[in-house]
Amino acid sequence: MAKNSMAKKMKKYFIAVISLCALLLFYKPVCAIPEIRPSILAGTWYPADKNELLEMIGRFLSSAHIPAIKGKKIKAIIVPHAGYMYSGGVAAHAFKAIKGKRYKRVIMIGPCHRAFFYGVSVNLQKGYKTPLGIVPVDTKFAEKLIKESDQIRYVPMAHAFEHCLEIELPFLQVVLKDFKIVPILMGEQDIHTCKELADAIIKLLKNEKEPTLILASSDLSHYHSYKEAVSMDSILIQHVKQMDPEGLNKDTITGRCEACGKGAIMTVLFIAQKLGVKKAIILKYANSGDVTGDHSKVVGYMAAVLVK
Repeated sequence: MAKNSMAKKMKKYFIAVISLCALLLFYKPVCAIPEIRPSILAGTWYPADKNELLEMIGRFLSSAHIPAIKGKKIKAIIVPHAGYMYSGGVAAHAFKAIKGKRYKRVIMIGPCHRAFFYGVSVNLQKGYKTPLGIVPVDTKFAEKLIKESDQIRYVPMAHAFEHCLEIELPFLQVVLKDFKIVPILMGEQDIHTCKELADAIIKLLKNEKEPTLILASSDLSHYHSYKEAVSMDSILIQHVKQMDPEGLNKDTITGRCEACGKGAIMTVLFIAQKLGVKKAIILKYANSGDVTGDHSKVVGYMAAVLVK
């Protein structure tokens, strides 16, 4: 009797497993992925009102003082991705440096904070909506990029609730005209994934005649004292200045410095090297303690441009 009972339980178990597999295989979600990604930050991380948002960005840009970068081509920028109250003033320095310049597309690379997945995800939605309008996605370039490596694919849910790329869009909408974006999130930020992504992007850019801007979205150290944060962040900043992705990787692994988007920064540095970039200029560094006055636990922010 015991054997028969066990056999019946096993039969029910296998039927349940097979049914579940069939459900997962043929199930189509009721909520389809929208063609245009709606804003998830408007009204919280930045103003939802168009005029209020324009006023805030204009104020940040006016307050940003940057050195003259005449006669040099800006190939890439590194910007923070906290709420505008905290890091908008720092980010404005890099965005001011590219104001009025012409780029066919902006390849945006950042870390995925809310989903875990293998490799890299390139968003294939047709656009991103902000209070300033819709930013179109360069889906043709994105599709080509996915074909370049088995580490690059489209993971829809990775982009649905991620803030690190959307937060940059209103600034881009103000300082640039007639551009498209290629939104890339990194599920893994090891040096091998960074090199794979950089190589794939470089391969596609070789055939491009019109300029492309590469953007890395990353904050620096998280939740250390003000003094400790400045010390750690100075190490990472030095690696950026020296165009040294390998050194940056080593020091983030050992904990000498931190960056939630270290993979984005390393990828941009690898790309910049192959594009013949000669110099990385740090335009601004600060941390959340400079805004709030609370120096007990801060987050570091950097704005930088990579020029040829």
